[in-house]
Amino acid sequence: MIQNNKGKIALVTGCSSGFGLLTSVELAKQGFTVVSGMRKPEDKEALMEASRIAGVESSIQVVELDVRNEDQVRYVVEQIRNGYGRLDILVNNAGIAVGGVIEEIPLSMWKEQMEINFIGMVCVTQAVLPLMREGRGGRIIQMSSISGNVGFPGYGPYASSKFALEGFSECLAMEVKSFGIDVVLVEPGAYGTPIWEKSISQMSTVSHSPYKGLLDRILQYSQRSAAGSGDPLDVAKLIAKIATVHSPAFRYALPRGTSLTMIAKQWLPDRWFQRIILNLLNRKS
Repeated sequence: MIQNNKGKIALVTGCSSGFGLLTSVELAKQGFTVVSGMRKPEDKEALMEASRIAGVESSIQVVELDVRNEDQVRYVVEQIRNGYGRLDILVNNAGIAVGGVIEEIPLSMWKEQMEINFIGMVCVTQAVLPLMREGRGGRIIQMSSISGNVGFPGYGPYASSKFALEGFSECLAMEVKSFGIDVVLVEPGAYGTPIWEKSISQMSTVSHSPYKGLLDRILQYSQRSAAGSGDPLDVAKLIAKIATVHSPAFRYALPRGTSLTMIAKQWLPDRWFQRIILNLLNRKS
């Protein structure tokens, strides 16, 4: 049973590691009581250790939450309703990244990608909207990606899920505006979080694949990007800022290189931009 507490309430999904873990701590440091959802609560130790170090352990409550399980999602939201009577912030963060070339990725992996990154996000959002409406306000922060605006070879399933999330969020923002609910997209570029380590580690193909040369170059580029990635804490701090400012923008892209890439895609002819991406893959370092 979620215990009552004073202050504003935030629900964050996918909190066992990465952005979800860091965001939970940063929101707690800003005075939020944070309900941190994770599929396996037994994996909570890293989050609780980080919260102890930050001195906010009492403000974080871990709950079992698999975003694909509709009954579980609705149970958690009902517990928030009963314990607090309100929900101020939802951070839709839970996600995975499936890597590989489109022709060779099994359909089962496409389904898993969409079920977690998109359908699960829809499930959680639908569950919290009545509570936010009744409270005449709230903020839904959507963890998108540069891959929600820019398709990159080797990440077809992930990009598809994030493109879907972006379209969903644009529709949602207009539907809930009159109820005082904000929708905000956060679009990080390359950051060193476990989601990319897992994706890169499983990005492989059989030796006789016609895509082997391309996939090898994609893998090398992804490894270089991960090695030179930014600090994930910057993203968590941005989310905490978005949660507390009076009138946030609709879209935030970071780091600076991500914004520049999106601008280049917007203004360059499509075929030029695609050639630039492919040329990047051919660089040795």
